[in-house]
Amino acid sequence: MAAFTNISAYLFSPLDGLKELREHLLGFCRARALKGTILLSSEGVNLFIAGPPDRVEELVAELRGVPGLAKLAPKHSPSDHQPFNRMLVRIKKEIIAFGVEGIDPAARPSPKLTARELKAWLDEGRPVTLLDTRNDYEVKLGTFRGAKTLDIDHFRKFPEAVRALPEAMKDEPIVMFCTGGIRCEKAGPFMEREGFRHIHQLDGGILKYFEEAGGDHYDGECFVFDQRTGVDPALRETGSTQCYACLTPLTAEDQDDPRYAPPHSCPHCWKAPADLMAGRLEKRNAQFRALTTPLPGAAPADNLRPLNVPAASEGHTLLECLTALFPHGDPDDFSALCAAGRFVDAAGQPVAAGRIVRAGERLRRVTPAEIEPAVNADIRVLYEDEAIVVLHKPAPLPMHACGRFSRNTLQHILALAYAPLKPRSAHRLDANTTGLAVFALTRQHAARLQPQFENGTVEKRYLARVAGHPAADEFSCDAPIGARPVAAGARGVDDEGQAARTEFRVLHRDSDGTALLEARPLTGRTNQIRVHLHHLGHPVCGDPAYLPDGAAGDSQTLSPDDPPLCLHAWRLNFDHPRTGARMFLEAPAPSWAGDLSRCDSSPVD
Repeated sequence: MAAFTNISAYLFSPLDGLKELREHLLGFCRARALKGTILLSSEGVNLFIAGPPDRVEELVAELRGVPGLAKLAPKHSPSDHQPFNRMLVRIKKEIIAFGVEGIDPAARPSPKLTARELKAWLDEGRPVTLLDTRNDYEVKLGTFRGAKTLDIDHFRKFPEAVRALPEAMKDEPIVMFCTGGIRCEKAGPFMEREGFRHIHQLDGGILKYFEEAGGDHYDGECFVFDQRTGVDPALRETGSTQCYACLTPLTAEDQDDPRYAPPHSCPHCWKAPADLMAGRLEKRNAQFRALTTPLPGAAPADNLRPLNVPAASEGHTLLECLTALFPHGDPDDFSALCAAGRFVDAAGQPVAAGRIVRAGERLRRVTPAEIEPAVNADIRVLYEDEAIVVLHKPAPLPMHACGRFSRNTLQHILALAYAPLKPRSAHRLDANTTGLAVFALTRQHAARLQPQFENGTVEKRYLARVAGHPAADEFSCDAPIGARPVAAGARGVDDEGQAARTEFRVLHRDSDGTALLEARPLTGRTNQIRVHLHHLGHPVCGDPAYLPDGAAGDSQTLSPDDPPLCLHAWRLNFDHPRTGARMFLEAPAPSWAGDLSRCDSSPVD
């Protein structure tokens, strides 16, 4: 008999008293040497637990005694070691993160198909589409033969992937599956809402299929979210592992690759020798030039922009929803757009201004046959390895789709250059700001890089040319910044806004009445440096939104022929997400900064 029993279970059922239940379950599990995670939510419970077999069954009995959880049905598998390091009980908004309003698996579930029924269908050769709802790294270890995969790295991206499926699939019989079934509980009702007419979900997921039907019609193993990494159709731990550096699942073939050198690298994160870097960057920059000549947005193409209906707009008309979402817009303009068929539903049908919308409903705004405004696409790669890429972003160039820009954006160009990888930005720069932009090349590296920018452990220094000469050589601003725009996209100082602090140092005062500053933002609010300098009476030169004399302008993206916004993301230091080594990076100073040799511009500590 195995020393440990592993169980996974979930149940969608309304729960209350979550704080008291959390404390009770945490003490109950710790007293019985159980380890793993229990997620509690007002929508139900989701858990992965391992421990001595008799103690695990005591927990199952305890959970079934909670009002609403009597039907909890765990899936069991053995192991000869404890796959978890600690015991956690957490309260979450959702027991499986999905992010779509109005999906209620307890009240409106999709039809379920048992493992034995699915095997019978496949044995008969019945025409059916098997849809894998899992993440790309899970699929890597195995999936059902012939299954359709979605190439997503997080379940929150499932809705977008579904909307990209061929329209013809809406009339096909579809059986969706995941590891244990919980993701399909939300995926099924969502797909039905999107117009898919013949949806079934595999009851209990792959693990239940292995338990009841073995490995027939399945190739490989099943990724599990504990230290076992994978289990085979007999529910035994396999030899698969995860790379310590990048967390990618590794098969036996991966582990035989000469680039697999635990704990430092695997075939997916191996770093090329330093002498190859220069040639690699030269080829990458040539690729960017080819992809942007002509600009991607230079040819006419429909621009489809997603519009998610928030919970606050449930039961309102589309016009009311638009007016609430865009308070600075003109309701007459929204009505005219609706009348012209510029808002469509998931099926591509126009939505009238007076139609009632639902929370979580996904609409799209259509801008037909659009040529996008020109941008500066002189993107230069300063550093690249298997984990990150650091760019010198030119201006004007939006980082992400916004307003009139969809294809003429840094994110779109990067997606073309790095396909099939999907670079993820670690932070944001304004369209009119030049300088260092950092992207992670995998989901695992993004998970280690993005929090550094969010929690303030990244050292950021900017160059800014401002109007006027500040009185002091060093000064700071702590003015709170409003969370909502006060003009067309521009923020302002608001006593009840978000806390913000920027430190400034004068590098040079010039005879034209401007000064060159070093700006060090200690928080990361939208437009923070520009708002603070405007508030202090020294607006950034060339800023189209924060004008001299305290005025606010029209916050549009500049054209390449306009005078530049004199703000430059100059220096960064952060911990490399794979190696942990401290990175020190600097972007060449723009011409408007002048000769920095005359300034005290010592590097970041």
